[in-house]
Amino acid sequence: MDIKVRIGLRIKELRTEKNLTQEAVAFKADIDRTFMNHIENARRSISITTLEKVVCHGLEMDLSDFFNTPSFIIKNKGGKL
Repeated sequence: MDIKVRIGLRIKELRTEKNLTQEAVAFKADIDRTFMNHIENARRSISITTLEKVVCHGLEMDLSDFFNTPSFIIKNKGGKL
């Protein structure tokens, strides 16, 4: 699965768990709501700076917690981390 898709799905998952709208997260992250929608639906790439805004300010969590999920664990060809 493409990294843009995984990031978008993770943002949407966390946002819905916290009962937040795209508009609320976008406001706290200081980004446009339509851009937030494009990120969640993997229609736009997201910079590291914007990812930090969305995760740390919009979702109010650490980046390490954001990536601490099986969808971001990548194994090498030998099957080891």
